[in-house]
Amino acid sequence: MPIAAPGEIVVKVAACGLCHTDLHYIDHDVPTFHKPPLILGHEASGIVAQVGIGVTDRREGERVLIPALLTCGACDACRRGRENICERGIMPGNHIDGAYAEFVAVPAKDALLLPEELPLESACLIADAVSTPYHAVVNRGDVRAGHKVVVFGCGGVGVNVVQIAAASGAEVWAVDQRPGRLETALRFGAAHVIDAASEASVPKAVKRQTGGGADVAFEAIGNPLTMREAFDSLHRGGRLVIVGYSERDVTLSAAKIMFNEMDVRGSLGCRPADYPRIIEMARRGVIAVDQLVTGRFTLAEINAGLDMLRSGQGLRNIVVPGA
Repeated sequence: MPIAAPGEIVVKVAACGLCHTDLHYIDHDVPTFHKPPLILGHEASGIVAQVGIGVTDRREGERVLIPALLTCGACDACRRGRENICERGIMPGNHIDGAYAEFVAVPAKDALLLPEELPLESACLIADAVSTPYHAVVNRGDVRAGHKVVVFGCGGVGVNVVQIAAASGAEVWAVDQRPGRLETALRFGAAHVIDAASEASVPKAVKRQTGGGADVAFEAIGNPLTMREAFDSLHRGGRLVIVGYSERDVTLSAAKIMFNEMDVRGSLGCRPADYPRIIEMARRGVIAVDQLVTGRFTLAEINAGLDMLRSGQGLRNIVVPGA
């Protein structure tokens, strides 16, 4: 049981999402800032169980969301409104113990209130699985009503890129190799789907269907090959947003970037200022959250949940410590 330090709260965890980031740490030798042993988990919601000295804006019993990144608010990036790339950011399950636990301690300033209308357990997904796509679509993709958008990869992150782009008024093409994921993308707002397994050239299929290419392409897989395909799916002056993580380099045509004024952007996490907007979108039903959850696991079952994540089963799975 952690003890709230001054300025902190202790949250009784209602649920924590199972994320591919954890598999990068476990399976692919991506180092955490804090050396193991370390409790993973960075996508949590819960109830305030304890309030530290000096905390005045949070009370015991409140329903809260814990963002995936706890920002300093004082570095150059934060001062420029780019808190999601905070130079001194702290990530639960990376820099400090995370939320695959019954209780977790976090700075009170970062916890966000959750309305009663949102199911507390599934709301944990707003911390990362929903907020990361929101930032990618709204801030990095600059998606507007009427845009033609193509999304490569319709897993837990990609399907939320789909639904947020659709909620922004875009016409969305979803690309994946799994028919089940394409069906899910249609349920979450995609207007069209492209089965990558049945197309000789996905970029050509996108250009044919869109009438010349997409305005914005999102890569939510983390594969240099699909990053190039997403880039090649754009029309002149189009924008590629890379959401998926890969440690490998990607090669894009410098001539095409220059002559066609192509825009290539990375996207990481979400700014604190955007969380209230996302929570309100979920409260009003503009975006779906509860429908994203396809599996629930206790702490004792967490390895089974991670195995399911590895195999690509389900859309978003969560760990429910109290179950």
